[in-house]
Amino acid sequence: MPILKVKNVLLSSIPGDLTDKEVLEYQAQLLNMLEKTEAIGVLIDITGMEIVDSFMARVINETANMAQIMGAKVVLCGMQPMVALTLVEMGRELIGVQTALNLGKGIDKILISTKGNQTSLNN
Repeated sequence: MPILKVKNVLLSSIPGDLTDKEVLEYQAQLLNMLEKTEAIGVLIDITGMEIVDSFMARVINETANMAQIMGAKVVLCGMQPMVALTLVEMGRELIGVQTALNLGKGIDKILISTKGNQTSLNN
């Protein structure tokens, strides 16, 4: 899965048809790229996910939390209603993770949340 670096923000999209192995590979790839690039923000687009199982919900939640622990601001965008319902029913609260309705609003939130670090945004 491609993970793009735009300025100092990582942009990625998680397709809905990933296997458990692929989602773990995505997690490792994103966290490794975050370390290498020293990005200050991560935008994860889950528009392609119409439903999630408990494993996928846990990995998404953990990936966002791990990126935050590494110092990045995280925005999860494009959540479908059934995905939101599933996360709530499973008790997967996205504590500290910002969410946005779509990619455009997600980009706006990332830019606002990383605004204090203008030098990094200009790289």
